[in-house]
Amino acid sequence: MSSLAGRDSLIFQYSSGVTQATETPLKRTPLHAAHLRAGARMVPFGGWEMPVQYAGVRAEHDAVRTRAGVFDVSHMGEFRVQGPDAERFLQHVTTNDVSKLRPGRGQYNWLPNDSGGLVDDIYIYRVGEQEFLMVVNASNVGKDWAHLQSQTAGYDVELTDESDRWGLLAVQGPQAEALLQPHIDVDLAARKKNAFFPAKLFGFDVFLARTGYTGEDGFEIFTDAGEAETVWDKLLAVGFTPAGLGARDTLRLEAGFPLYGHEFADDIHPLASTYSWVVKDKAHLGREHISLAPPVRLIGLALERVPVREGYPVLLKGERVGHVTSGTSSPTLGHPIAMALVRGDASTADAYEVEVRGKAHAARRMELPFYRRA
Repeated sequence: MSSLAGRDSLIFQYSSGVTQATETPLKRTPLHAAHLRAGARMVPFGGWEMPVQYAGVRAEHDAVRTRAGVFDVSHMGEFRVQGPDAERFLQHVTTNDVSKLRPGRGQYNWLPNDSGGLVDDIYIYRVGEQEFLMVVNASNVGKDWAHLQSQTAGYDVELTDESDRWGLLAVQGPQAEALLQPHIDVDLAARKKNAFFPAKLFGFDVFLARTGYTGEDGFEIFTDAGEAETVWDKLLAVGFTPAGLGARDTLRLEAGFPLYGHEFADDIHPLASTYSWVVKDKAHLGREHISLAPPVRLIGLALERVPVREGYPVLLKGERVGHVTSGTSSPTLGHPIAMALVRGDASTADAYEVEVRGKAHAARRMELPFYRRA
């Protein structure tokens, strides 16, 4: 982070309001012991105990932007969808065109509800002609599973929750491919964005997906949960820097990627974002509501000094026109940035203000993403 205040506010975002103390113990990923060995600061997140930082958010952020980092994303959920009607079922419950996927390819997609919002935003990988793997957000696993189960009537499809089967590691950064290549049995350069393929990594059977959530090149590594810790240790040994939730948030915000629960939700029209391409011209659940114009728009804001957080009011000429959905101090740009949902009729102004503890601070609109890899 570019300031101590910005770092503290980001950590507060993860350590409060996300998972309150309850009688239900926090879940742990297969890498929990490895995080403790690495000196991670652990925080509650979506019902899980997760690392927010190791050496520090700024150092981990810079490692991903300039070299390569590795994230534990094993808390994400994985559902197997298979059967004669697997494709037809997915066409019904998602907005993107699953029929365009060939085996060995992945696709960003949405699970719409029937009232104009999203149940979740997801990734779908086509394993075979009648088989798919769906990756969902950690905090939505139970909700997504119930939603999908409720839509299976009339489809010859089998759903399997494989969330406990997989360890999931994300390696990201300009050197990610070069660091992996000596230890894997496939030519990574030949695997383009959104490729999904089996491989042997450090002698372990894994699947890799060339996707990511940081604005950098990289791969998600699906490994057996029981082997995840060994794979993690070997990744650190060959030069990957461990990175936590803090850096993951600053990286994704710079890249303009929405986060479910902030920019997307059950009650937020998803076309407020810049992702209209995810909705294809096909029949799907909730189509009549998603086709309506959104009442708000997602915009980018830049400030000079004061970091802002979710919920802070956005003002235009003294009138409240929206609120911040995500904010941080950008390590790459050197100043605070934020995404905000504002009224459609107020979304094209050049200058706004963000209210922080009763004081208005000047903000200028920036096109998303804030950062794009050259």
